[in-house]
Amino acid sequence: MLHPADLSISNFSYDLPQARIAQHPLAQRDQSKLLQYQQSVISDHRFTDLPNLLPSDALLLFNNTRVVQARLLFRKESGGLIELFCLEPILPSPEVQTAMQATTEAEWLCLVGNNKRWKSGMLQMEHEGMLLQAERVAAQGEGYRIRFSWSPADRSFAEILQAFGNIPLPPYLQREAEADDSKRYQTVYARFDGAVAAPTAGLHFTQAVFDGLQTKGIGRQELTLHVGAGTFKPVKAETMAGHEMHREEIVVTKSLLQRLLTHQGPIIPVGTTSLRTLESLYWMGCMLQPSDARLPEPGQFTAYELAAALSTEEALARLLQWLEARQLEQVIAYTAIMIAPGYRFKLAKALITNFHQPQSTLLLLIAAAVGEQWKRIYEHALQHDYRFLSYGDSSLLWFEQAAK
Repeated sequence: MLHPADLSISNFSYDLPQARIAQHPLAQRDQSKLLQYQQSVISDHRFTDLPNLLPSDALLLFNNTRVVQARLLFRKESGGLIELFCLEPILPSPEVQTAMQATTEAEWLCLVGNNKRWKSGMLQMEHEGMLLQAERVAAQGEGYRIRFSWSPADRSFAEILQAFGNIPLPPYLQREAEADDSKRYQTVYARFDGAVAAPTAGLHFTQAVFDGLQTKGIGRQELTLHVGAGTFKPVKAETMAGHEMHREEIVVTKSLLQRLLTHQGPIIPVGTTSLRTLESLYWMGCMLQPSDARLPEPGQFTAYELAAALSTEEALARLLQWLEARQLEQVIAYTAIMIAPGYRFKLAKALITNFHQPQSTLLLLIAAAVGEQWKRIYEHALQHDYRFLSYGDSSLLWFEQAAK
């Protein structure tokens, strides 16, 4: 088995016609198609069938991040348009949920569109008695540190983005956001502001589906991964060693860790973000030392280079002990974990997810879960008129190798 750093992304490609990329959501969320893959068998369903496809002792994990209106369009006095795309907070706190509650001013790392037209000075725009100003502080990586200030000063940055911003639709949709996107590019259970892309596997859930899960006794828990724009970053390097995985903030409560320790049935993340969060917890536990002042950060290749010396129970217990020693109620940490062929899953046994772009890290994750069968699954979806990517249809994939 190749080390993931040596994997060539060209081996994880397929022909995706533009016409198969869903440009808009269905009128009814839960009427999307659902492909199930289990023990080499592919079957076709509607998403409303999900409760009947799951065992009653299953536990579903949902990413409750909320997409913020992170695209800010400033028009200069000369008429030129400058776009600021908020990526991650810097001040007053690097923690997304804290930064969203900032008042008066904040500093964020942003991508800047039409940067050459922004010679100097401060950008500003007004909306319903509110004023937002933006000042370029310094270049950082592929973006810029931008200092925002606003009035009234008691408004939170989350409220400012809600008033001035636009929903950041994925670039492959090739259209501007419409009024309906502010609601539909959001899960019905979204709670915590901070994502710049939706955890799209959750877009299919409705109250009717939740009622069906509850009737069957299927468990439901939430965690948070604030999805970054890096999720859309194409892999341009010849091998994965040349691709830098995006780093994202995760938040997991102590009560969820306790539930994971005691749950006996299959644990099924809803979406790749929930899966990456779940598996990151194991590696954090392996890396953690009792004296550490902060939680360790799983890197891109941590899972392939660090010996998996602990059982899942031992790793989660170590995290719990660290939290309890500091009287903390939740894990707030970062992960850049990449899940690729060769990965051994520690907690998850299946995944609910959409259909992903060719030559993407998300497709690598699917290949890690179902092996070479990913090609047959995607070919079936193409031949049976499934809709692809963010607003597309769904799948329930049972892993080839079960979690330990």
